[in-house]
Amino acid sequence: MDCIFCKIIEGKIPSYKVYEDENVFAFLDITQGTKGHTLIIPKEHIKNVYDLTEGMAENIFKVVPKIAKALKTAFNPIGINIISNNEKPLQSVFHFHIHLVPRYENDGMELSTVNNYGKFSEEYFMTLVKDIKENL
Repeated sequence: MDCIFCKIIEGKIPSYKVYEDENVFAFLDITQGTKGHTLIIPKEHIKNVYDLTEGMAENIFKVVPKIAKALKTAFNPIGINIISNNEKPLQSVFHFHIHLVPRYENDGMELSTVNNYGKFSEEYFMTLVKDIKENL
């Protein structure tokens, strides 16, 4: 397999590891979008969120607050973004990962969503709810 994250887990590529257990590996993102930017990944190669089992998700997400709290204590950010890009348009490494991005005043990071408040009818929302529930 030619996965950079699998090679990091195997020690074939060096990393700045901050946490490891039997299922999860966490290390500093080499880009350091902000001070302390950390990636949390499953040790098992999983392409994206669509391939995660509930058990895998539990193993990964129970580590998120532990590392987030360590980042808060270590660097005193004003907040933190928790991001996971899956498939298009932004997933660049096809091994599921979560970014913990501490935020600081004037850090230059821009993350936003479009605000469409007031543009959709109740019928539209009810159709969305129905479609999602039918696929659970």
